[in-house]
Amino acid sequence: MTGMLRRFSRASLPATPWKNGGGTTQEIASWPQGAGLDSFGWRVSIATIAAAGPFSVFAGVDRSITLLEGDGVRLFTHDGRIEHRLDTALQPFAFSGDEAIDCTLLGGASNDFNVMTRRGQWRAEVRLLDGATAIEPAPHGVLLALRGAWRLDDEACGEGEGLQWADAACGWQAMPEGAGARLLAVRILPA
Repeated sequence: MTGMLRRFSRASLPATPWKNGGGTTQEIASWPQGAGLDSFGWRVSIATIAAAGPFSVFAGVDRSITLLEGDGVRLFTHDGRIEHRLDTALQPFAFSGDEAIDCTLLGGASNDFNVMTRRGQWRAEVRLLDGATAIEPAPHGVLLALRGAWRLDDEACGEGEGLQWADAACGWQAMPEGAGARLLAVRILPA
């Protein structure tokens, strides 16, 4: 492999407060490294939504959000074009970052897995895995053990741990190490 492979743990990712005070973000990775919110090609993060309010608009960006824990949120546009209850854990919901989306809490705070890709440059495939499978090679990606432990080729990942790679055509043999294990797999591919 000529690119970069990095291990991470949810527990050690720094949390950055949102400008509007409604939550925090733990960035897992963005590309290119060091890119800001206006210049990334792709970005993967975990957000805690703690208060109702608008989502940031990201013009030219495709987004996917997956509820990890909590009661979830209701996502909507004021003109009624988008109305979605993000209240079922581990089911990705894709939408355009061009949309002015608002959210209300369906209970307490929730934690969400977010993937953003710059339209025309990158696209993301987000899958939830619950059994042994081959993950096709992709030049960039993230694997996160949500429930239980996983063996990813020769790498062991416990719950809350993951692997992120960039600039390398990585494919994986994913093997759960117990019943009820769940793995989020993100393959990031050229558009």
